Amino acid sequence: MAKREYAFYPGCSSQKGASSSNLMTSVRTMCEELDIQLNEIPDWNCCAASIGYAGGGELPRLTLSARNIALSEKHHAGQDLVATCAACWLSTREAAERLEEDAGLMAEANQALAEADLALKNQTPIKHMVEVLIEDIGYEEMGAKVKKPLAGIKIASYVGCQTNRPFGIVGESFENPVYLDKMIDTLGGESIPGYEKKVQCCGGALAFSEPEKSQEMVKGIIEAAYDHGADMIATPCPVCQMNVEVYQPDINATYGTKFNMPVVYYSNLMAVAYGRNAKDAALDGQIIRAKKLDELAAK
Repeated sequence: MAKREYAFYPGCSSQKGASSSNLMTSVRTMCEELDIQLNEIPDWNCCAASIGYAGGGELPRLTLSARNIALSEKHHAGQDLVATCAACWLSTREAAERLEEDAGLMAEANQALAEADLALKNQTPIKHMVEVLIEDIGYEEMGAKVKKPLAGIKIASYVGCQTNRPFGIVGESFENPVYLDKMIDTLGGESIPGYEKKVQCCGGALAFSEPEKSQEMVKGIIEAAYDHGADMIATPCPVCQMNVEVYQPDINATYGTKFNMPVVYYSNLMAVAYGRNAKDAALDGQIIRAKKLDELAAK
């Protein structure tokens, strides 16, 4: 079967040294197993998800994402644009929809892009990687690749808010999306359908300005996972993964808890289930080691 090809927008948080570079390693491993080819967009720039609301103005914010789409259309014509970062996906998709709806903004964005010899056609579908897995690959094909089922591993699916609102995944409930549960079950693991914190915000926007509020939100996410007997939490979002994993020592110091809950990506799970080793699955990048995945990857 021919490889499925996509224009790939890595985003700033995927770069070496960032916590989500673990996501990129495991995503690339997962894509190798699923015959997916990611064609990186040349000279891509920040999507402005975090800086664009700080006074830079609407047009610059939208034009930064528009430039990535225009580059994708120039270099990878006809390919869907895919992002692995929830914030990048959200920002890029928002820009595409806003510019489609506002001819004046579209004209201004293209005027700016013309300075770099670019033009936005805005005819490119914007997808999150989980949309590729669900809509283009499908659960049956994902399951057919499993070599080491995640048997005996109980996993809380933490979708977070950015892949869920305002766009969400087609066909999924905003209150109780189940695609991550279904992916876990497809890989042979044990999902937790009743995990009630799966769409709660982790407070990422407050992590530096009001850390006590963010950490209180994270505390509830982790507590609920323990209450359901989870061995680990899985998420599609780099900000969620970082917040829920790295602040556990601070939460323990504040609340007297003893949290030591691994927080992994769906792609870590898939890489291990597809028979790859701990390095290929980026398990060595975990701050809190997912011991059951380590053990399975070593078999």
